[in-house]
Amino acid sequence: MKLVSFDAGDAARAGVVEDERVVDAWALLGEPNRASLRELVATGRVEDLRGRLGDTGAPSHPLASVQLLPPIPDPEKIVCIGLNYRRHAAEVGVEELPEMPTIFAKYPNALAADGATVRVPTGKTDYEAEVAFVVGRRAKDVDEAEALDHVAGYTLLNDLSARDLQGATPQWMPGKVFDGSAPCGPYLVTVEEAGPPDAIAIRLTLNGEEMQRGATDDLIFSVPQLVSQLSRLMTLEPGDIVSTGTPEGVGMGRDPRVWLADGDELAIESPTLGRLVTRISI
Repeated sequence: MKLVSFDAGDAARAGVVEDERVVDAWALLGEPNRASLRELVATGRVEDLRGRLGDTGAPSHPLASVQLLPPIPDPEKIVCIGLNYRRHAAEVGVEELPEMPTIFAKYPNALAADGATVRVPTGKTDYEAEVAFVVGRRAKDVDEAEALDHVAGYTLLNDLSARDLQGATPQWMPGKVFDGSAPCGPYLVTVEEAGPPDAIAIRLTLNGEEMQRGATDDLIFSVPQLVSQLSRLMTLEPGDIVSTGTPEGVGMGRDPRVWLADGDELAIESPTLGRLVTRISI
C-alpha cells in the first residue's frame, strides 16, 4: 500500500492511495474522528486497511486535487546516517569502512513535502538522494533477525546539506538542520510493496540530468543492521524516520563541484517508492 498524509482543504489526514485517488484511511476504518498517519502506524492499524480496500463509503479525492504533506509530518525523531554507501564513501575519500554507523539528527522543521520550494541558506548547498524507513513498532535492543518486524515502510528523502556550514564545526549538523532541509515523500510505501530492503533502487536528477543512481545493496549498514544498532543507542518509536544515506554522485564529490542554484529542480525517483520533486530558491 501507498500511505500518505494529505490536506483536502480542511486539515491534515491519513490516506491510502488507490487508483489515483486518496481514500481517507481512518474513515475507511470506521473512525473518522482520528486523523494522523503516525497514530495509524503506532496503533498497528495499517494491516487493518488491507481488508477494507475497495470498500465504498469512505471519503476520497482525486490524487491530483489534494495537497500531499510529508508522509509523517510529526515524527518524534529524524535520524540520518552518513557515509553509508560504499561508493559514496569512496568518492569523498573514506578509505576504511566504519564499524558503527555515523549518525546525526534533523528535526521536524526540516521536513518539506513533494513539490515544495526550499530556500537554501548558502551558495554551497548540495543534494543527497536517500531511502528512508519509518519505524512501525517500538524498538529497543532489537536483534537483527527481528529488525524488519519494526519497519512500517519506506519513503524517499533528500538530505539537503549546506556543505560550508556542515564543515564549519566537527559536527555536521549546522549544515543539515535548516528549514526544508529534508524533503520527504510522496508516500509511505509498506514493506511488501517496497520490495526487499537490500534491493530498493533510487536515482536523482538535477534539471533533468542524472546525478545519482544507486540501490540499497550498496549500503554498508543494511536496514536490519541499522534498526538493531540504533535501537541499542536509543528507543525507536513508531513514526520515527531513519534516512539510510546517499549513493555516489553528490555535488561535493564532483570535479568541478556542483552546488544548487536558484530555480533548480531536483527529482528523486524509485521504481517502488515513487517520485519526490523539490525546487530550490536562494
